[in-house]
Amino acid sequence: MSFHVRSTREAEDDLVRLYTFLLQEDTHAAEQALTAVRIGIEFLREFPFSCRKAVVDNPLIRELLIPFSQSGYVLLYEIDSADSVTILAARHQREDDYY
Repeated sequence: MSFHVRSTREAEDDLVRLYTFLLQEDTHAAEQALTAVRIGIEFLREFPFSCRKAVVDNPLIRELLIPFSQSGYVLLYEIDSADSVTILAARHQREDDYY
């Protein structure tokens, strides 16, 4: 069974910010990062429960680690129902937090 993955406006803004930052430095790397995020989202469609829990008292809020280069990205998401997941935020692994 495949989960439907959607994202909040804030998460989309985060992804645009991350892509734009990398695009200014290296177009090829920006495209590779975008591909890595897409692969991560495909993994999320199939295995949302296999990622680490982000909140101790809520097992439905989790983080997906997306490896890229020497670090990577982190997607914060919530499992909404038996067939739906919402990406809440995205950040680079070297950033302090989501907001």
